[in-house]
Amino acid sequence: MRPENIGRALGIGLRVAGRIAGQRMGGGAQNAPAHSAATASAPPAVAGDGVRGRVEGQAAGRATAGVARGVRGFLRPFRRVGGILWLEVTGAFFLLPVVVFAPKLWSTRASWAHGPDHRTFLLTAGVMAVFLYLGVSSFWRARKR
Repeated sequence: MRPENIGRALGIGLRVAGRIAGQRMGGGAQNAPAHSAATASAPPAVAGDGVRGRVEGQAAGRATAGVARGVRGFLRPFRRVGGILWLEVTGAFFLLPVVVFAPKLWSTRASWAHGPDHRTFLLTAGVMAVFLYLGVSSFWRARKR
């Protein structure tokens, strides 16, 4: 849907919704519960009433669908930008543990092969590798979009 059609769809939908609301508010006495005395004395329905109501309902449905299509068309660019922004924010949060664990990795680097902090070094390196991968891949996917 082109941008110039969005306003038209929204305007038509708003006019139809206003007309329907006006009809419903004006005919409030007809919408009374079935057990009331007013309904018992009401004249029988004309054969064309059901057809007219169905046509009005279909027109309202088309207008609602047009408004929904217009809103989707309007929000489409924001969805793309929002997805890119989401990937970048997620990537930044994935890179935070890398920054937090970097000093521990540096302090235990001397015992990487054999030493008292061998297990700590390996765990820290593994955690940093996983979060580094997740952060970089998130930024990479944001760039590809």
